[in-house]
Amino acid sequence: MHFHRFLFALVFLILGCHSAAQAQIQPGRAIQISISGVPAEEKARFDPLYPVSETGMINMPFIGPIRAAGLRSEQLAAALEQRYKSAQIYTNPTFQVIDTSAKSIEEQVVYLGGQIRKTGPIPYLRGMTMYQAIQSAGGATEFGSMKRIRLYRSGKSKEYDLTKQQFMDIPLEPNDTVEVPHKTIFNN
Repeated sequence: MHFHRFLFALVFLILGCHSAAQAQIQPGRAIQISISGVPAEEKARFDPLYPVSETGMINMPFIGPIRAAGLRSEQLAAALEQRYKSAQIYTNPTFQVIDTSAKSIEEQVVYLGGQIRKTGPIPYLRGMTMYQAIQSAGGATEFGSMKRIRLYRSGKSKEYDLTKQQFMDIPLEPNDTVEVPHKTIFNN
């Protein structure tokens, strides 16, 4: 009798560990992320589908890369909420993360956001420049400033003035995020 209980407990433990491992976000897969609790125009800055890189990272607007692999969907949602709040980007965001583990993302992309005509991911092409990526998405809106373009790469950001020829040829890398900011009152 005790052997049956032991065997049942062992099987339950093994199956429990297996299902917990399946519930974790895996590298090379896609996850769906939605946000609420922010103005409607801000929701448009977020893509519905994010690739998890082979290193386990996703690249989010404004905050750049964040670890996703190894986390459960609800853990990643809580981490995103905390990061956006602590960065004082949003005061009360709510994220929903859906692990679409059946979908593998093979295509490499760059992400465009801010005051640009078509935000979201675009296919990455070897040799693509920041200027080319922005133009392929319809260019900056009438409210967008090409003088303070922000490039997010590997957790770091840098600002470029794409009205100057020397910065128009800055090459992009897969998973870069490019943000076109609002113009200032001085049209910068």
